[in-house]
Amino acid sequence: MSDPTAEILRRARTYPYEAPSGSYTWHHGDIRDFVPADRAGRRPVLAFGSNRAPERLHQKFAHLGDHRIPVEAARLADFDVVYAAHITSYGAVPAMLQRAPGVTVEIAVTWLDDAQLAIMHDSEMSAANYVYARLDNVTLSLSGGGTADHAFCYVGTRGHLRSQSGGSIPLLAVRAEGRADAASATGEVLEMIRARVGDSRDPDAFVLELVRDEGFRRGVSDLISRDAVPFGHPVTVLRR
Repeated sequence: MSDPTAEILRRARTYPYEAPSGSYTWHHGDIRDFVPADRAGRRPVLAFGSNRAPERLHQKFAHLGDHRIPVEAARLADFDVVYAAHITSYGAVPAMLQRAPGVTVEIAVTWLDDAQLAIMHDSEMSAANYVYARLDNVTLSLSGGGTADHAFCYVGTRGHLRSQSGGSIPLLAVRAEGRADAASATGEVLEMIRARVGDSRDPDAFVLELVRDEGFRRGVSDLISRDAVPFGHPVTVLRR
């Protein structure tokens, strides 16, 4: 029998979860080969945090039954994936995309049909920490072939979390070239936040309180977002 407390702590600290290094197709919990032709008729949405992980796709879409989502590995120039200045309902410090000249980051593109896009909207925007937007004047290279000069994604509204030195904190689990700031794992960032807010509880108790007490979680998010850095690239907001 699994330990519910251990699972809460694992989910908070191991974000953004394991993901294949290359392209794949999620098919109702199974991992199958990526077929470029399956992209037809679908909306390309950048996945730079947990949305590129099969575990998270299963949590969001398993109830749909026999559905598939092509997940294509990609590289985005002059951006990085960094920690956002808020806490999720499950206790993780989530990712956000941020402008980073000279950095090329490895992300994914989820190719979503209309039903899947609606579910993704609800999961990403229900807490008002992201908006759905179009980014123009970007260089997105797709592993299945071709490049794009625009992309659809969820943009963090609170900005990115600052490190102690004032920079951003890239996600250690996300590979990139040209980074100037040191990357960290989510568990390390949670400890940094615990120190910043001056919480004297042990690390496990702090994470559990973030998950169990919405008011406490909101207060921590408000505090760490006070000096956050807004998203640094022009966007066309399509949905809030």
